[in-house]
Amino acid sequence: MSQKTGYSSLQIALHWLIAVLILGAWWTHEGMERALRTRIETGASGFDGNTLHVWLGGTAFALILLRIVVRLIQGAPGVVPGTSAMMESAAIWGHRVLYLLMIAAPALGAASWYGGVKAAGELHEFAGNALMIVALSHAAVAIWHQMVRKDRALTRMLRPGG
Repeated sequence: MSQKTGYSSLQIALHWLIAVLILGAWWTHEGMERALRTRIETGASGFDGNTLHVWLGGTAFALILLRIVVRLIQGAPGVVPGTSAMMESAAIWGHRVLYLLMIAAPALGAASWYGGVKAAGELHEFAGNALMIVALSHAAVAIWHQMVRKDRALTRMLRPGG
């Protein structure tokens, strides 16, 4: 069986759409603590009082789960040729942390928003900020690969088949 050299069009579309949704959710998080407090005090439930932040985060969460299923079915390309064992390990663990935070942040937000679990709200805020730091680091490393190493690693997430 031949090694994949790039991602599929679907994987690329999901990657960039999820990135935009996560950025949008993070950008619209201001005021959510007050909104949650109001939601709990008024007894709102279900979709009552949903905000743009909630919709962005919920949509991102659904697409992240879809992305995981697609990755399990379609696989992912191997490491870029010339990658050291240390860099390969860093890439593997960086992606694991990224996926963990992409799942944890919206799940904690949902537990807080829909379940009224105050502690989940605080953990959600921490996970959301950690996700932004890891995602920005991920982007910086991808740009470094493209501009400094010139190994075309970023190209794999820009064009199907890499």
